[in-house]
Amino acid sequence: MQKNSVNKVILVGRLGQKPELKYTASQMAVVNLSVATTESRKDRDGNYQDETEWSRVVVFGKTAEFVANYLDKGALVSVDGRLQTRSWENKDGVKMSTTEVVANAITSLGGSGGSGGGQGASRQDSNAGFGGGAPSSSGASGPANNPFGGEDDEPLPF
Repeated sequence: MQKNSVNKVILVGRLGQKPELKYTASQMAVVNLSVATTESRKDRDGNYQDETEWSRVVVFGKTAEFVANYLDKGALVSVDGRLQTRSWENKDGVKMSTTEVVANAITSLGGSGGSGGGQGASRQDSNAGFGGGAPSSSGASGPANNPFGGEDDEPLPF
């Protein structure tokens, strides 16, 4: 690693389409995703306008299999990875390039665009199993659903 250099991307957004699992010639699982992140900004008239940015994400190995088997279009996910730019020549000999996020970990944050809750689960390609994800956004809120402790614990001050 080069000194004073960091290549780290964290995205929280929704999947733009159902993940499709493919395999490379060497039988490595791969999934290409598009992740939408949306910000609201006030315009000159004081009205809020949504701005959506689409990011290309590529996932390999066991993480790709997890994504293909457990996530669907509209799923809210957290992506942890790095930026990578690739170049190639197309069939007409024109040089092409793309910049994408190569995911190290994908975490399901539960729920999808219209179907309510889901289970929070994550998958990393570091030979780790399923980890605890964020709590589901569905269901009642209160001490029993507190992800930071039991019923007797005080609420967090923020």
